[in-house]
Amino acid sequence: MNDSNCQRAALKFYCTAGNGMEPFLIQEVKTKFAAKDVDHIPGKVFFTTSFEIKQVRELKSAERLFLLLKRLSAPTAKTPSGIQSRLMGDGSDWTRAVLSWRCLQRDLMMRSDCTLSLALPGRKRKMEEESGVEGSTCNEPNGTQKLGLGGERRELGLSKDHISSTEDSGSVNCVAGDKDEENRIEGSRDRKTSTVSFRVNCRCSGALSRLFSPQDLSRIIGTAASRQLGWRVDLRKPDLEVNAYMSDDHCVLGIPLLRLPLANRSYMKTTGLRSTIAWAMASLSDIKPGSCVIDPMCGVGTILLEAAHEYQDAFFLGLDIDESQLVKADQNVEFAKFGDRVQLLQASSKEIPLPSCSVDVVVCDVPFGKKFGTKTDMAASLPVIVREMERVLRVGGTLVLLLSPQLSCLLKKSMTPRPVTSHTQGEGTGVGLGGDVDPSHTPSLFPSLQPLSYHRVSLGAIDALIHKYVKILTPTTTLSGPHCIHTLNPCIVEPE
Repeated sequence: MNDSNCQRAALKFYCTAGNGMEPFLIQEVKTKFAAKDVDHIPGKVFFTTSFEIKQVRELKSAERLFLLLKRLSAPTAKTPSGIQSRLMGDGSDWTRAVLSWRCLQRDLMMRSDCTLSLALPGRKRKMEEESGVEGSTCNEPNGTQKLGLGGERRELGLSKDHISSTEDSGSVNCVAGDKDEENRIEGSRDRKTSTVSFRVNCRCSGALSRLFSPQDLSRIIGTAASRQLGWRVDLRKPDLEVNAYMSDDHCVLGIPLLRLPLANRSYMKTTGLRSTIAWAMASLSDIKPGSCVIDPMCGVGTILLEAAHEYQDAFFLGLDIDESQLVKADQNVEFAKFGDRVQLLQASSKEIPLPSCSVDVVVCDVPFGKKFGTKTDMAASLPVIVREMERVLRVGGTLVLLLSPQLSCLLKKSMTPRPVTSHTQGEGTGVGLGGDVDPSHTPSLFPSLQPLSYHRVSLGAIDALIHKYVKILTPTTTLSGPHCIHTLNPCIVEPE
């Protein structure tokens, strides 16, 4: 076996996710990693995969990534000793987990594109002296900066002492269920794991929270691990952190694998909409190779950049009436090196300067006016804006919108035919809509937009709803406009 690699079978992970994002994360781990044993509870998705950690860390819909240490049904014990006994067991789960964790950390460090040899300190110092910076950085082809040893260590939350202890661990085989290998390393296991410094971070709810505070439970668990495994408590700069989540229904123990959230994007200079939500919207948009995608209210371009990063054979156009927002969007596009596929244009979402039926996807975060404020009355403007989106979208194309609960309700009502009173019928409501229209109802304001799904997601302090529509052919659908010509910049077309 090559000593520089940790050979392993499938490992058990879990990720935290924002409220409403669990279905997106479940679909992502299944599609990208052929994950098995996929399960979830509110805010957490569990899965097993044999994919390398460098691939797993690229999840887009998750907040944080953990190695699963132990998962139990609701803890029935109500005393400190009972809790310790139930969570610790014989300690073998903890010991295996820390060995797997060290393998994963070693993979992350040693397989970096900017790898600095951990086994050759002299070479490391020479490279740092030549660069003039401790833990120097290098530029990747896509323009993002890859962290050197110092930056990578900060991202992983590792200390220099931990790096040394990881080197000392040598060749550790992490194949789950390999009894011969477990027996082979049993003699050295105590030495390798007893050097670990750690702390416990606990969250609790339900009946248990009325008996113990999170600090009490952290102390109870930490004391047991220190006594039973010989681990050293370090609240300031530990090698690893054990996260415990305990409620009336669930008990989950895990080890964070990265210090920074997965939601932090290295290709995003200025953030706007939360990246996980932006990615979810892009994933709903049915973007295909050659697709022309527009965001009529792009802001700093978060949705377009998430989509461009995920779908590299499509073309994107961002519109916004606010020049200051476009400046930031342009900086983001330049920072991500997407200038050949993402174009920007100052224009109003009420008058999109594109022909009818000319784009494949329209995706948009409609401003709520909560975070940054807006001078536009969105409730009054929404029908006009959506009608323009409907116009430029081709038949069969996809419309994905992020709306506040109030705007969501308004749009749903606009989509639903409404009964008409006899008084309004007498005034001729519905005239000019054709003989096939039921005279007792007014038609939908957007007859060619067929709802496909709604997804409620959390933005932190407030919730929002993602609407997905497909454009269908109706008697009133305009088909005269040319379709988007897929050239180098296919979305840049002459205004009507």
